[in-house]
Amino acid sequence: MARPDRSTARSTGAAPARPTGALSFSEALRGRDDAALVALLRARPDLASPSPSTIRSLAARATGRASVDRALAELDTFTLQVLEAFAVRGADPHDREAHRLTADAVAGGLAPADDLPANDLAAAASATADRLVLLALVWDAAAPGAAPDLRAAPGVLEALGPYPAGLLAPEPATAPDERALAPLDDAPPGARAILDALAWGPPVGVAPRSESRAVEATRWLVEHGLLERLAGDDAGRVALRAPVALALRSGLTHRGVRPAPPAPDRSAHPTATVDAEAGRAAEESVRLVADLVHAWEQSPPLVLRTGGLGARDLRRLALRLDVDEPTAAQVAEVALAAELVADDGEVPASFVPTTLVDAWLADDVAGRWADLARAWLASSRTPWVATTRDPAGALRSALDPAHTAGWAARLRRTVLDAAASSSAPLTADDVQDVLAWSSPRAVPPRDAVAGVWRGAELLGVVALGTLGGPGAALLAEADGGAGDDADPVAALDAVLPPEVDDLLLQGDLTGIVPGRPTRDLARLVDDAATVESRGGALTVRFTLDSVTRALAAGSAGDADTLLAALARHTRGAVPQPLEYLVRDAARRFGRVRVGAALSYVRVDDPALVASFLADPTLRATGLHQLGPTVLAAHVPAAELRAALASSGVSAALEDDEGRTVSTETERPRTVPPGRRRGRSRYGAPVAPAPVPAERAARAAGLVAARAEAVVAELRSRDALAQADASWGRGDGSVLETARPDRDAAPGARSRTRGTTARETAERRGTTEPGDLLGLLHDAIAEQSLVSLETVDARGVPVTRTVRPLRLEGGRLRAVDPARDAELTVAVHRIARVVPTARPAPASAELDVPTTRTEDA
Repeated sequence: MARPDRSTARSTGAAPARPTGALSFSEALRGRDDAALVALLRARPDLASPSPSTIRSLAARATGRASVDRALAELDTFTLQVLEAFAVRGADPHDREAHRLTADAVAGGLAPADDLPANDLAAAASATADRLVLLALVWDAAAPGAAPDLRAAPGVLEALGPYPAGLLAPEPATAPDERALAPLDDAPPGARAILDALAWGPPVGVAPRSESRAVEATRWLVEHGLLERLAGDDAGRVALRAPVALALRSGLTHRGVRPAPPAPDRSAHPTATVDAEAGRAAEESVRLVADLVHAWEQSPPLVLRTGGLGARDLRRLALRLDVDEPTAAQVAEVALAAELVADDGEVPASFVPTTLVDAWLADDVAGRWADLARAWLASSRTPWVATTRDPAGALRSALDPAHTAGWAARLRRTVLDAAASSSAPLTADDVQDVLAWSSPRAVPPRDAVAGVWRGAELLGVVALGTLGGPGAALLAEADGGAGDDADPVAALDAVLPPEVDDLLLQGDLTGIVPGRPTRDLARLVDDAATVESRGGALTVRFTLDSVTRALAAGSAGDADTLLAALARHTRGAVPQPLEYLVRDAARRFGRVRVGAALSYVRVDDPALVASFLADPTLRATGLHQLGPTVLAAHVPAAELRAALASSGVSAALEDDEGRTVSTETERPRTVPPGRRRGRSRYGAPVAPAPVPAERAARAAGLVAARAEAVVAELRSRDALAQADASWGRGDGSVLETARPDRDAAPGARSRTRGTTARETAERRGTTEPGDLLGLLHDAIAEQSLVSLETVDARGVPVTRTVRPLRLEGGRLRAVDPARDAELTVAVHRIARVVPTARPAPASAELDVPTTRTEDA
């Protein structure tokens, strides 16, 4: 047989009286000192903006669904398990005095993992309970001096989902129902298997319809109260009651509990080995970005119409860098984040090096790596999506402006923090497990974590699964630290191998650099040779093309200059085959020469050529003769024409075909201010820089000062509100309150006045929206009655005495015991709420006009 809805069945009975001295959530929050309130606002900053008007308004905001969801998203798995235990093992509101919940009682329902001592789990649960109390997700309902009575805050059970701890909510589960398992001795075959399948959740399953043995077992379990059919469910689902589930679990709410994130069982690498690998990867990443810059200087790739890099250009870049395409996309993204390359905005647009490249290339390896690592850490780009396909099957291109996410920088920091806190080497899957434990309600995508991990390994921030010295310095700098521990340049310099200035030249036109080359040697090798292999030593080969490339670049000068540079870096004489190669390349080079000229002058009379060359006012234009009647200049055509005009010569402008063109000057244009406001179209900061220590300290001080100011203002407003409610100045009326006898003792007079004030405040209730929601949340938690004044569609006030059941989505669901009916009221139609555990008082006592009650 079907059971009635449990929430309605329990709510239509008599209201449970609050135990003497028990505190509601709002009262417990009001009892906190200022330091505890400041700590709450700093831990949950959404509660302070905007400033709450009273403590009750703060309580209503703290128990609102949005705020509770935001707070739960910040909790780790163990903290959520403790909170779920408080929620599902909460004290029965019908018998709170007999069942008081403590942190030790909750810890007793947690089964630790096999390798974890029970004492450690109990201590961790106690500390976690204190943290939950600080966050106002759990409150102590006991009066001052009484034994603790911890309860989950209103709204927490609903926010935890339909099956917190794998139990059916919201049925009270103060203790396992051992008596319910007694009939199992006579249960038909398969009944125990059904219970075991539902015991640890989810507790709901579909009742079988075809197999006779399973149908009979399910029917028997329902008849004996172990299972219940869900009311109004057409799918034929059955549910396991929470007390029965706890009995099957031997009173446990969770099993395999760990108060710390999972750690792989691996041995840690020596620090020197990790730092050496980090230095090697950092140096390699700098080389890859430099090679990309040189490649795009020579042949800038075109920008797609969507703003990304074409698949062919990415493949060409991967071949140039000798890496796979995903790694090439990562390198391009790092260069873009550091603003070493950018879209030039021309038609057609291309990716070209920026004006920052020259200064970057002139810096040492550690300085260049620090620029790349800082930009990568602060970037909002998501390079891991490049070379993957979207849901429609289209290939996602690298450097696409759409590949940004506001959480990307935060994810990078979270991944590096996980690596920093681990004592064992990690993989991308291990990091995913740690993040899933740290924030189970907001687990990042697996491909995003893997992409961030690959980027960290590429830059050498992480090496051998461990955060290296340079990576630790990068994080310390981002946190606003100071000193050598927060200097990534110094940290990388400390782990890089010493530079060598030796080039071992061989007779077969090869050379070996036994270590990390100096800057001059590296530049010489890059210009005049081709790299054959890298590793502990660098092997290069000199070819006719590589030597010709060095002569064409102008960095080597002529043959004698190049041979002298090679001799400075080798311990012996330059091998004869290499000398012959260099001189042969020099003889072939320069037979055909190409120069640059921005404009030219063509005349009919050769005598004018000589006069122009002799004119001192035209020397700044760089005129030089190309033919009997042709001169070339180093200035644009318009500037050359203006210089000739100042010398008294009127010249005509002509195009490539010799036709005269207009002399109208070009209209000036500039970049709109919106394109210069701190961020590029690719979501990277224009000048990524770490936050200084003093700035971070100032920001933390501002947050603390803001919280303290809100608490001070809150105390002032709440005191006024309490006094206003106590002495009847809320709407201008004066309430007659009992006054103590004039001859009574001062202490007795004070106690009588406080009691009268509280009773008066409870009789009057509240019309403030924030306080109104707080009273409703308290009534839901205590399952108590309230007097509810609403305004119907015709504007007529209606007063009822109801028991609130649920408050969500801007609607209140409640039960009217007088009519034995359930009603739903929009929150904006509620005018006043008066808490009461008794039948609603008369209209005169409530200070409201007599109204006519109608059905909702």
